[in-house]
Amino acid sequence: MKDDHRESIDIHEETAILVAVLLPTTIEEPDPLQELASLADAAGVRVAGRLIQQRDHPRARTYLGKGKVEELAAMVDMLKAKVVVFDNDLSPMQIKALEEDLKCKVLDRSELILDIFATRAATKEARLQVEIAQLEYTAPRLRSMWSHLGQVTGGAPMGVGTRGPGEQQLEIDRRLVQQRIVRLKRNLAEVQARRTREVAGRRDDHYTVGLVGYTNAGKSTMFNALTDGDAFEADMLFATLGTRIGAWNLGGGNQGLISDTVGFIRDLPHHLVASFRATLEETVYAHLLLIVLDVADPAAARQFETVTAVLDDIGAVDQPRILVLNKVDVLRNTVEEGRVPDDTLDAWLETNPDAIVTSAKTGDGLEHLTGVVLERMRGELREVDLSIPLAESKLVDLVEKRTEVLDRDYERPGEVVIRSRIGRRQLERLLAGGPRFLVDGMDGPTALATLWPEMEPPRMPRIPPHLALHPE
Repeated sequence: MKDDHRESIDIHEETAILVAVLLPTTIEEPDPLQELASLADAAGVRVAGRLIQQRDHPRARTYLGKGKVEELAAMVDMLKAKVVVFDNDLSPMQIKALEEDLKCKVLDRSELILDIFATRAATKEARLQVEIAQLEYTAPRLRSMWSHLGQVTGGAPMGVGTRGPGEQQLEIDRRLVQQRIVRLKRNLAEVQARRTREVAGRRDDHYTVGLVGYTNAGKSTMFNALTDGDAFEADMLFATLGTRIGAWNLGGGNQGLISDTVGFIRDLPHHLVASFRATLEETVYAHLLLIVLDVADPAAARQFETVTAVLDDIGAVDQPRILVLNKVDVLRNTVEEGRVPDDTLDAWLETNPDAIVTSAKTGDGLEHLTGVVLERMRGELREVDLSIPLAESKLVDLVEKRTEVLDRDYERPGEVVIRSRIGRRQLERLLAGGPRFLVDGMDGPTALATLWPEMEPPRMPRIPPHLALHPE
């Protein structure tokens, strides 16, 4: 058979069959192929059939059992399928063997995710990240993916001393791929260096909040509801790939910056997470994380575990986290359909008493969420005397508008003493403005250390070494 089905992994508008091999370690779900079907839909695939097999361990050659491979081949022929998509990660040799038996293109879960990312990449940074991830994934698979590279001259048997131009071409292509990866990483490192400076600057100048969660949890809808942003909203996986930053009015003259980032998913390829380190940088550097969870999804518990595991993996471990139980408006329908228990919401609140219940679509709970974030931004409040020169009229105005003023004293010549209830973050912002003033008779840094001794000064989180992107 001519091996031309591996020239591209693009599967847009192709007819596909979805396959899952359930092993003893596989988490039980009502529909094991539900998420793969959603991924296929996001890739624009027309799903024509499904096949599931339970095995104690994968078959070495084809992952599926021999009988199931024959059954799958019959399905491919009957449904005229152009591609078979596995919910498992396959080895290069398994992909090659399956394509020989099925006479069609075979993709695994990682390749499907890469295909979605490739079609959605809109910025230069995202396109660089996707190409790096694709090359790193396909480089070890060159021999199995491209059959013409394994040819030898004269029909001689394979062995020592019989390598021909095909084997030489394989080595050349591998070297070209590695050189291309190095160049792309160098270009991406330059883009990311600028981005890192921008992110660090935003963190120093503003209170930053990161929206994180499983893909399709409603993060973009919430981002649009809390800001004047226009993030793309769609009921599909990976609707958002880039990062959007918006101003969030927290009330009382206070404002924060909120970021909408790419959603997480189970078994996300590690090289893809590493390549998208810059996209996730807004999350790593945020002062506060809002974990948005689709509480109406039957797989919500597993999704929550995935999100927390990815956050730990990318180094977002020092910030406080708030669980936001979203899509409560949909919960009633899923309860009535019997997809989730009646006490789903109560069970989540029992184990996470500080969680906030919201519906980003209807706006329910967003006012409460804003109030909670405002209190987090302010920190624990203290009553202090701010001695401000009268010439600093702008600073006086900021104190009047952004803090709770309890009293004013103009008895001292050339200055006003304002008795105010203020949080640490608010005081830091006032001190960052430049004008000199005293807090309870102390300079700013001394006052911060004295009034909030239990709080360490904010610091930039450390990026784990395995997520660093340096040219090799």
